[in-house]
Amino acid sequence: MDKPKQQEIKIELTPEVAAGHYANLAVISHSGQEFFIDFIAVAPNMPQAKVQSRIIMTPENAKNLLGALNDNIKKYEQTFGEIKRKMPAGAPAGGGIPNPFEA
Repeated sequence: MDKPKQQEIKIELTPEVAAGHYANLAVISHSGQEFFIDFIAVAPNMPQAKVQSRIIMTPENAKNLLGALNDNIKKYEQTFGEIKRKMPAGAPAGGGIPNPFEA
């Protein structure tokens, strides 16, 4: 039996998109049909943060993204060691992250 040929997808990456956007916060929400991921750059002592990019995905594609991130994190940690979550001094005992916008 012949295996069906997998179609090759050519992906274009423009210089503007290749430059990327820095984000240090992601806010995720969803409806019945889509997941919304807002990538945000938060600066210390700034009362406002700007959404750098919004990605809208189907639930299936969001789950595929989760799997791909898990796979890549495992590979990264095998090469560079465990990624340890940094917690600020005085963080709540439950491991929650303090709200940077609260005094």
